[in-house]
Amino acid sequence: MGTVTQINKKYTLSKENVVFFTLLHVGALLTLVPSLFSWSGVFLMLFLYWLTASLGICLGFHRYLTHKSFDLPRWVAYPMVFFGTLACENGPITWVGHHRMHHASSDTDKDPHNARRGFWWSHFGWLVYIHPDVDDQEKIRNITADISHDKFYQFLEKNFMLIQVAFGLTLLAIGGLPWVIWGVFARLVLVYHVTWLVNSAAHKWGYCNFELEQDLSTNCWWVGLLAMGEGWHNNHHAFPRSARHGLRPWEFDITWVSICILKKLGLATNVKVVEMERLPKESNSSKVWFKGEMVKKAA
Repeated sequence: MGTVTQINKKYTLSKENVVFFTLLHVGALLTLVPSLFSWSGVFLMLFLYWLTASLGICLGFHRYLTHKSFDLPRWVAYPMVFFGTLACENGPITWVGHHRMHHASSDTDKDPHNARRGFWWSHFGWLVYIHPDVDDQEKIRNITADISHDKFYQFLEKNFMLIQVAFGLTLLAIGGLPWVIWGVFARLVLVYHVTWLVNSAAHKWGYCNFELEQDLSTNCWWVGLLAMGEGWHNNHHAFPRSARHGLRPWEFDITWVSICILKKLGLATNVKVVEMERLPKESNSSKVWFKGEMVKKAA
């Protein structure tokens, strides 16, 4: 688990990223200071975790922007993507670009967080290095040509760090330093590590519904719960455009619940899901595989 294979020589350590992540984790440790404990801060952190991770990253950045799993009117889509920007995992254009690279070359050297390089590389290591191919802005613009022209997304891309600072100052004015510690530092560390677990743990532990060639993605139940449905990762890699990731009865997917609510309200349309069909059990094997078919669910 702790090993990392040799990193491509093209990768360059980013001192800025190392300092940023270090300071962020140090700031989160301030939650252990008794005078900075705040129940309102804890509840704020949990609410913002759902808002920025589930609605923002999972629904806005991932299932809506990256994979076009459903359509939203612009006045609904923009707030969702803004919530994702508040997760501070890069701007929406770069986030989508990296994730599309991941799907195009999953678990290979062209995958930004190739899980074959080790747990820690896929979990965190790739974020403190710069690679000329992965981080090439022209390549990112090309792979995100469907969204990179949008002026609002360009604004979020350019200013996502300043937006976080402004958000922190707003929390400081409302709830004082405890709200900043819990609502920014602790919340971002929680969102980060849970998101990273999708890249690491959900490529290492769990089971598979679909047999995928040269793809390590798994369905990891505890990541599925923590990451708002994103941990049903084998399902997702088999059918990236499916708005629903949890496909079997016990695969709870809270982000899918949010999409269903938007669908009931007539806001999410052209919702795409996959319908599974069990294949015959393999001889001399305990594995049961499935096949699926993408279908369009009318809103």
